[in-house]
Amino acid sequence: MGIDKNKGLLNTIAKKRPTGQHRLSAQSVASPPLTKEAMLRLVQQLEIHQIELESQNEELRRAREALEVSRNSYAELYDFAPAGYFTFDVNGVIRQVNLTGANLLGVERHLLVDTPFTRYIADAQGRELFPRHLANVAQNSSLQQCEIRLKGKGDSIVYTQFRSVRVDDSSSSHIRIFCSVVDGTIARRLKEDLQKSHDNFESTVSERTGELARANQMLAREVEERKKTEESLQDACSEIKRLKDRLQAENIYLQQEVARQYNSCEIIGQSEALSQVMARIEQVAPMDATVLLQGETGTGKGMAARAIHRSSARRERPMITVNCTTLPATLVESELFGREKGAFTGAFARQIGRFELADGGTIFLDEIGDLPLELQSKLLRVIQDGEFERLGANHTIKTDVRIIAATNRNLEQEIRTGRFREDLYYRLNVFPISMPPLRQRSEDIPLLVDFFLAKFNKKIGREITTVPSETMRTLQKYHWPGNVRELESVIERAVITSQGSTLQVLDQFNNFRMKEDAANNTGQTSNEEREGGEDIKTLVDLERDYILGVLLKTGWRIEGASGAAGILGLNASTLRARMRKFGIIRK
Repeated sequence: MGIDKNKGLLNTIAKKRPTGQHRLSAQSVASPPLTKEAMLRLVQQLEIHQIELESQNEELRRAREALEVSRNSYAELYDFAPAGYFTFDVNGVIRQVNLTGANLLGVERHLLVDTPFTRYIADAQGRELFPRHLANVAQNSSLQQCEIRLKGKGDSIVYTQFRSVRVDDSSSSHIRIFCSVVDGTIARRLKEDLQKSHDNFESTVSERTGELARANQMLAREVEERKKTEESLQDACSEIKRLKDRLQAENIYLQQEVARQYNSCEIIGQSEALSQVMARIEQVAPMDATVLLQGETGTGKGMAARAIHRSSARRERPMITVNCTTLPATLVESELFGREKGAFTGAFARQIGRFELADGGTIFLDEIGDLPLELQSKLLRVIQDGEFERLGANHTIKTDVRIIAATNRNLEQEIRTGRFREDLYYRLNVFPISMPPLRQRSEDIPLLVDFFLAKFNKKIGREITTVPSETMRTLQKYHWPGNVRELESVIERAVITSQGSTLQVLDQFNNFRMKEDAANNTGQTSNEEREGGEDIKTLVDLERDYILGVLLKTGWRIEGASGAAGILGLNASTLRARMRKFGIIRK
């Protein structure tokens, strides 16, 4: 169902995509000279069409990624199922088989395909029964069952149970028969042993009536041993299920983490401020000490956390990332500590928490300052004692994790306002590392620009090789409220919009350069000219006015393709932080 849904989405996007291109090509037909107002309208239409195309491209990319993840998940479920799955034609020739089925026969999977299945049946009775079984399945749509002995590894005999059903191939007139094959050897042997014990018991009763009491005692001991065996088996099954659930949850998370980190980069820069950060990372990485990363949004706290994990002794285990800002307040506890089925309304299945997934590895708590106050005490207990309980559970789970926390807030100020626990702060602040903002390491900007330029040239298919010195000077003087993340967005948009092989920055940087030149020229005028002219605003005021203007233009919409964050090239959380800093509130 997931694959069909994704294919439908891909087809829908593919149908929509030529519409914008057709509009652009239709408008590019030679026409009489346009007036200035018509040209402005045309430019606006082109910008709208460009946004539509970018949105469609993003939808197509997400659909493709979802289709690939879904395909891989179904392939893994098929291959590693606990039962062997075979697909036969009506003549009993193997058409498909999973890894479990191949292992059951002790033959490599590619050697089984297109071979008659009867050659792997152990006795003549089974070779006669198998064709009749296939014929019954082909004639009836209901589920058919039978038992057949097969040849296993080393000429061993495997007692199997067949459950078969007919599958009509919609792409052709052929009939396929899908069979699940379960190894019942152990159950058969247990059944035979039980029957043998029963026969011996009956013989003993008939032959030795006088020893009935001793026989009863022996039977009671056997029953007790069987109960203990069953209890041990149940415990083992429960442990296997727990490990399986954890492995599945960890696998899903790691797939998401790999997809998220696919475009991530290493920490780039040679400035003194960044060198000090790297030195502190090298100091603390081999230890298990808790690390608190502080700095503005977009300064690379996540990459610093990954650098610490990769250099630690826990690098063979995963680093689990939790963004305390993006998680809904009602789900933070279940995401961190997990939940049992039925723990609350809507909890239809048990969920493994992030702390349990990170056992033996590292957990990265991003934006820890946004963690609800009522959960801070539970987090403190995990740090102190290494134990917690799932929601709805009555047993304690032990965990061994290294904690790396990050925040863009002043936690000492949060403590004074009562929004953050002081004891938790001291537990987290064992080894603090401050990430410098981009404006404090402007000498790293050329290296970052070169890196992002190469990255987006390859991604978009452009060949922009030249960065004008004036453009680089402007980028180095800009104050970068969004830090490296904002710089990356600016370079990506510039690569898209630039003509030729020279990088052309966005309009806001041209406006920033014009205001900077105006400020320099105004400094040379007389006092009378200053009194008669407009007051020069600081960069902070210019930034506040620019953000406010964009918010008014978008109707105070922050997120989304047409939101203020997208227009400004900022992350939504970064924009909200800027609004809090400047006191911008919608009236």
